[in-house]
Formats: sequence, structure tokens, C-alpha cells
Amino acid sequence: MTEANPLAVSLPPVDLPAGVCHFVATPIGNLADMSLRALAVLAAADVVYAEDTRHTRRLVDRYGLAVRLAAYHDHNKEKVVPTIVERLAAGQTVAVVSDAGMPCISDPGFTLVRALQASGLGWTVVPGPSSTLAALVLSGFSPDRFLFLGYAPRKKGQRARYLEGALTEEGTVLILESCHRIVSTVEMLRDLAPGRKLAVAREITKLHEETLRGTPDEVLPLLTGKRLKGELVLVLQGRKAAAKEE
Repeated sequence: MTEANPLAVSLPPVDLPAGVCHFVATPIGNLADMSLRALAVLAAADVVYAEDTRHTRRLVDRYGLAVRLAAYHDHNKEKVVPTIVERLAAGQTVAVVSDAGMPCISDPGFTLVRALQASGLGWTVVPGPSSTLAALVLSGFSPDRFLFLGYAPRKKGQRARYLEGALTEEGTVLILESCHRIVSTVEMLRDLAPGRKLAVAREITKLHEETLRGTPDEVLPLLTGKRLKGELVLVLQGRKAAAKEE
């Protein structure tokens, strides 16, 4: 006997226009964050393009969806984009997902957007979870003005210059960083601006969600010895707010 799927749901009806690409946000950790509309669009699309089809297959299987998956990622985007454009031009409906969060944000989706624009084809968004916006709220810093800078460079020299520029921004700054480099990056911030407050948000929406807040010297001991996984969001207090506190 097949065990009932506890996450199987009744989906709302959707009428997807022909020849339109749907960029669909997916959970950043907690599968329950998947919206009913997002599920309905994935189920109704002729094909769903995903960064890692194995990862997305686990998601759609969890909700009992029969979905046709194809790969679209940084390593094959030059080959796959023309295929997607051809499908849309022929009147098919296409959905695109990233491994987590909103497609096009620090992933290959924007290459497709440019191709759609050049071809006169339409696209739309099914919004949903965002690690950067979640981290902004978790940080406790002002959300009135903020800047997302994407991934920090891997090479130390480039990263130092990148951080120097980030520290000059008036508003709150959001940076994506690897668990393998976060300690090195916070150490650089300690050298560049020892009094500037920051926050490191990790495991957002997951069981062990945690946000570490304070100056670099206060946060560094909290990072030591932790079994960090995946990507983290580093949030820097803006220069203007830091100056007011000083």
C-alpha cells in the first residue's frame, strides 16, 4: 500500500496564457512555503526548467505533481535558451525555477529574460520566498533603503575591495556568502570597520534557523566551531545608521 502524501493539496485552477514564460519562486528551506499558485503553475506548464532536476523532482514529488522537467543552469544556458524561446514561440507554456528562492536573482534566469525580451516574448513572475528579504528583516537593520550585492568574490583581494565599497553605502547592504568563506569575510570586515554592526542569517526557514548579530568581533566567536552548511546571507548596517549610533 502506498503511503498517503501529507503535503498533497487541491490546486486552484490556473489559465496559463500560451507562449509566456513563468518564473516561479520555490522554498528556500521549508517546503511548506511553496504557494498554491506556484504549485498550480508548475503542474499546468508544458515543461518546467530547473537548475537541478533532481532537487526539483523531490519538491514536486512531495506535492504529488506530475511535471515534465528539463535542466537549465549556468553550464548549459547558451544551448538551452534557444530551445526555450522556440517552445514559447510555438505557443507552449514554460515555467522556470531555481534550486531555492526567486529565479533570476543570482542565477542564470536573467540570460533567459534578455533572450525573451529580444524575441518579443512575454514573461511573468510567481513570487515567493526570498532569502535576502528574509535576512533583511531578521537582521534588525533599517529596511527603508537597502542594496543587494549578490555573491562576494572568492579571491581575497577582490573580496576586500568589494567589502570596502559595500561599507561606503548609506543603506543596509545584503551579501550572499558561502559557509566556507564566511569566517574569512567577517575577519576582513573586522579589519576594515571593526565597529560596524552586521548580521549573519543562516538556515533561514529551517529547523536550525539562526541570526548572529553584532560587531565582527562579537560575531566571529559565534561562527567558530559551527557546522555551517550552504549559503548564508551577510547583512551590513548602513554607513548612515552606523554614523548616527557613533
